[in-house]
Amino acid sequence: MDKHDSDFAITRDSLYGTTPEPTYAGITSFMRRKYTKDLAGVDVAVTGIPLDTATTNRPGARFGPRAIRSASSIMAWERPYGMEFDPFDKLAVADVGDCYFDFGRPENVPDQIEAHAWNIINQGPGLLTLGGDHFVAYPVLKAHARKFSAPMSLLHFDAHSDTWADENDRIDHGTMFYWAAKHGIVDPATSVQIGLRTTNPDTLGFNVIDAPWVHEHGIEAVMEATRKRLGDRPVYVTFDIDCLDPSFAPGTGTPVCGGLTSHQAMSILRGLKGINIVGMDVVEVAPAYDVGEITALAATHLAMEMLYLYACRPSR
Repeated sequence: MDKHDSDFAITRDSLYGTTPEPTYAGITSFMRRKYTKDLAGVDVAVTGIPLDTATTNRPGARFGPRAIRSASSIMAWERPYGMEFDPFDKLAVADVGDCYFDFGRPENVPDQIEAHAWNIINQGPGLLTLGGDHFVAYPVLKAHARKFSAPMSLLHFDAHSDTWADENDRIDHGTMFYWAAKHGIVDPATSVQIGLRTTNPDTLGFNVIDAPWVHEHGIEAVMEATRKRLGDRPVYVTFDIDCLDPSFAPGTGTPVCGGLTSHQAMSILRGLKGINIVGMDVVEVAPAYDVGEITALAATHLAMEMLYLYACRPSR
């Protein structure tokens, strides 16, 4: 491939490596990875799930996958600073496009998302999902539980617990982890929720490290407490961008003041190198409320930290 070529999202020959092209031009797959539906040889597939009809406040996260892909072009010319290696040197990563669902049949959407995720991971690749509102994590989790034997451990970054009691298993971005626990998809006792700062008295047994605790005790203490709970179990990592303070991520549907900084969140993730991560997502980017793409850019950085974790996971 000529170094002066462009549009590597479609012209790239190899799924490995980082090849610079102008950050301001070209087709914007996630981090300039090849757009393909062919999963042969793929270690991690990146997919978007543009759903935002489960939101309880501001909609717009359906445009999140597109915004993250666009912002990622700013980073795609070299490995992220401080990483010991470029994740793309060790992982064959492809962008497989977005999940299709029929928005006119909302009752069928969860099953369509689960089938989409299962079709990917059942062929071997890991999955990095770009949301979409946070509900999309629920059917994706179901697909992972089928492969990795439920219950899994959940590493959940958020301003909200998303475990509010629900009687109907509804399509709601605030109740899906209630049902993930009730249905045995995740094990609350070995799961950790980081950054919470909204009141929900019933933790369902999840280990909560709220935002004030993070600020008071620091990054190292958070990493130590988290590692202790996760152990070597299969871990699904889900990151609601509103875990970050609105000053770092204004482009989201339910912002809450007092959140984590970008530095704190990225450092916590990187410091968890060696956990047995099996799946990951970044959700709730709503670009209509963003400022200078800083929310989408933060999401890209966090997604890259997850790929780094995936590249460092223990051999299984």
